[in-house]
Amino acid sequence: MSQSTDKEELIEFLLEAGRRTYAGKGAEVEVSLRPGSHDLMYEKGKLKYMDSYVGGERFVGEEVLFQDEVPVWSMNYAGRTLEDSFSGDFLKEALLLRSCKKPYRGPDIYTNGSYTYHCNVTGDFTWFQGSEEIFYGNLKVYECIFHGGIVR
Repeated sequence: MSQSTDKEELIEFLLEAGRRTYAGKGAEVEVSLRPGSHDLMYEKGKLKYMDSYVGGERFVGEEVLFQDEVPVWSMNYAGRTLEDSFSGDFLKEALLLRSCKKPYRGPDIYTNGSYTYHCNVTGDFTWFQGSEEIFYGNLKVYECIFHGGIVR
């Protein structure tokens, strides 16, 4: 990671990018990076965020933070919906609650109505792995695994 951008600045940028892209219902880029992919991007100053995923009910993707066009942080994720009662809007609502301590996905636990989001993470921003699940009542309707950290 460059001397000019510290970890806290990258985390703040990642949180802002999350609010302006997928979780914030931001628009996809006009031209996909790969055939069939969903691509979202946010730029501010020397920093750029890109999220690219393929699939829908079963998906795989990657988020990358760039500084001056050089990748400095990345996260891979893979997940699937398990039941028709899954709510993409609820997932986005949970992802908007990212924090500086866990900027990659949502909070440990979040509930709204019959939906409950759970997220477990080992590690920190520099090197981590985790999983998230959504329940509708007692029924698991979604699951996702993720991992990533600083890249050099």
